[in-house]
Amino acid sequence: MKKRLFSILLFGTTLSFAQTWSDDVAQIMYDKCTQCHHTGGIAPFSLMTFSNASPIANFIATNITSDIMPPWPPENAYQTYAHDRTMTSSEKTTVLNWAANGAPEGNSANTPPPPVYPVGSILGNGDLEVQIPTYMSKATSAGDDYVCFALPSNLPTDRVIKSVEIVPGNRQILHHALVFIDPSGNSVTDTVGGDCGSPGSPTASLVMGYTPGSSPMTLPASSPLKLGIDFPANSQVVLNMHYPEGSFGEFDSTKVIFHFYPPSETGVRMVTTASVLQNWSFNLPPNQETAVQAIYPNSGGIPDDYSLLSVFPHMHLLGKSMRVYGIQPNLDTLKLINIPEWDFEWQDFYFYKNIQKIEAGGTLKLDAIFDNTNSNPNNPSNPPINVSPGLNTTDEMCLAYMHFFSYQNGDENYNIDSLMNLSTASILENNIENNAFSIYPNPFTDELNLQLIRPSNGDIVSLYIYDLQGDLIRKLVENETVSNKNSVYTWNGENEQGEVVTNGMYFVSIRINGDFFTQRILKQ
Repeated sequence: MKKRLFSILLFGTTLSFAQTWSDDVAQIMYDKCTQCHHTGGIAPFSLMTFSNASPIANFIATNITSDIMPPWPPENAYQTYAHDRTMTSSEKTTVLNWAANGAPEGNSANTPPPPVYPVGSILGNGDLEVQIPTYMSKATSAGDDYVCFALPSNLPTDRVIKSVEIVPGNRQILHHALVFIDPSGNSVTDTVGGDCGSPGSPTASLVMGYTPGSSPMTLPASSPLKLGIDFPANSQVVLNMHYPEGSFGEFDSTKVIFHFYPPSETGVRMVTTASVLQNWSFNLPPNQETAVQAIYPNSGGIPDDYSLLSVFPHMHLLGKSMRVYGIQPNLDTLKLINIPEWDFEWQDFYFYKNIQKIEAGGTLKLDAIFDNTNSNPNNPSNPPINVSPGLNTTDEMCLAYMHFFSYQNGDENYNIDSLMNLSTASILENNIENNAFSIYPNPFTDELNLQLIRPSNGDIVSLYIYDLQGDLIRKLVENETVSNKNSVYTWNGENEQGEVVTNGMYFVSIRINGDFFTQRILKQ
């Protein structure tokens, strides 16, 4: 009897404190999932609303429990990066409890204003725009489509890149895109076999990549740190595109927008993007796992100190794990990235929160494991066959690209998030509109005032601030009843923890009586 009474009390307590969509789960979905799962995003369904998420609550729970979603291959205990997508233990528990208790909505009036995902370009017109011809995906239900487009830049003089933005022509089918620059002009378009994993020209160098939820790559572009990437005159722009299985018949016309420094700009430190670590001499026998290593330099140590901005590990379908690290002259380990479970479909440049320094005399190393057995569900051959390095997806690669530049004293103290946001702010400064509600001054430095247009006494208002990645910055107003038609809300530029946020672009997301509005703002 006591056991039964305890069960009843426990059940009642669980229900009384059950998480709801409106009060608990919606914000987690906004923060961790909707970068991909929004209307027009790469994911096959949206998670922006209760009606989107509640019918598949158990499916969501299963994917969170198995760590399939949100996708984030790096081990966070090894190194910290910008734009981390992982859920905390508390966030996972909240979503799982919500699903287990029937996925209740709660009071819909409490639903927080959602993040904003712009259509088209975020940064606007640049100095150079190249676009692939309209292309129909040939991916089927049984395989993906990997194609390469070699496009002329017709750039008459050498320039220096400060920002690159990839604008998908069809966000629902573009899984990822890689941008290369080939100064030789020897790259060729390859859209026939569906297996072009990278340009065939050895002179093509990788600049950046696009994955769902990513933002433009804007390098620090003002004192104390100005960084740039060379764009030689008349170079080709090569786009390596990945369209996922099931997208057959859908069309895409992705474009890339480059922003350059003025030709007269001085003091720009040049960033190199290169596959610093690479191995092209390995062999992967069938029916076994094989360890592959790479080291730079092959002998001796690195001749000078270098600052590392990012790392981009790269393998194909047989990849199982990869770890990239440095050994300093004093034998300390410089941890760069560890991916314990490789996923070919989720690759990206991972920018460090703070610049990493590899010292002169040190070495960079890569340890990888390849699984060429039947137990690897991604193995393209059944039975497994001998596999060697090559450019096609069914071949293999073992590379680690990096953005790096010559070290100067104090580089490791720079916060990359902050400096990149400053650069974004400078590009956007003349591209601000005020049309959803009255915002002034915009751009702002210390305080931003927001005044509702045509409010009525009794309106229920919520007003949140989000960043470009859709992450919640500040709950400025939450379910407040309007009592004064001239109400003005002020944001002091601080986040929920009372910290002043970095300069850059943000979005105001507002809900008035269940209706949603958005506005772009700029802190400088």
